[in-house]
Amino acid sequence: MLQISKCHSVFALGAYETPALKVSSGSEVIFETHDCFQSQIHNEHQSIDQLDWNRINPATGPLYIENAKPGHVLKVEILSITIDQQGVMAAIPGAGLLGDSVTTSEIKIIPIKNNIAQFSEKLNLPVTPSIGVIGVAAKNEPVACGVPGEHGGNMDNKKIRAGSTLYLPVFVEGALLSIGDLHALIGDGEIMVSGLEVGGRVSVRVTVEETFSLTHPFLEDETHYYTIASHKDLLQAVKISTESMHQMLMTRTGISFNEAGMLLSVAGNTEICQVVDPLLTARYALPKKVFQSLMES
Repeated sequence: MLQISKCHSVFALGAYETPALKVSSGSEVIFETHDCFQSQIHNEHQSIDQLDWNRINPATGPLYIENAKPGHVLKVEILSITIDQQGVMAAIPGAGLLGDSVTTSEIKIIPIKNNIAQFSEKLNLPVTPSIGVIGVAAKNEPVACGVPGEHGGNMDNKKIRAGSTLYLPVFVEGALLSIGDLHALIGDGEIMVSGLEVGGRVSVRVTVEETFSLTHPFLEDETHYYTIASHKDLLQAVKISTESMHQMLMTRTGISFNEAGMLLSVAGNTEICQVVDPLLTARYALPKKVFQSLMES
């Protein structure tokens, strides 16, 4: 399988980045990734202040997909995620929802063995690897990898994991897909800014879709559809993601505006991805069986 090494790191998602690799639609590619600190943390005695913050949140890429053009959709099937054998977390003064009460920075290195994260002597947690940063080149100016948006980016969506499929609107020729910021574990919200940050390898299949369009990222897994939106106001992110699902429900099933809204009010869920980045990210989740029942009727 074709591979992009983590030495091909980018810190912004834009049209001006030189492709690390060019492939045809339908190709399978492995992205090798750093952790979000670009592997700068080696022990728990290091000072957070000594990190080079210009190297935070690198993504590997970009991948140029032939025949991807503005207005198309890039389908990214997450085939597998393999993570390193240890991860890093940090508590940072001023960062995250509890940051105002963090008086001293702290680094925590967590061993991972047999898919179990050894959080402490008393607590082991099964890992559920996911992708924090995944996106195409942004529409206009490059967007830092740490910022989410219509192009994807730092959504910190724990549902983007092996077996899921992400759909991204294409804004530039070739799409220019980049991936990074893997998490062995992350909770909705990522309230301390870091999940269990790890390096690793992500295998994907990329396909150009020309028969429909998107304005925001869309995700599906075995059981659910998810519409995703990011905004500086969390309520607006929730609203946009809900409106996207509402529109999709009406378009695909033909039910009325009011009926679609009432159905979402009882059958779906608004969910938070992260509340710690420059833009905040929400997703709306609706079980696939709801669509299936309506399509069969």
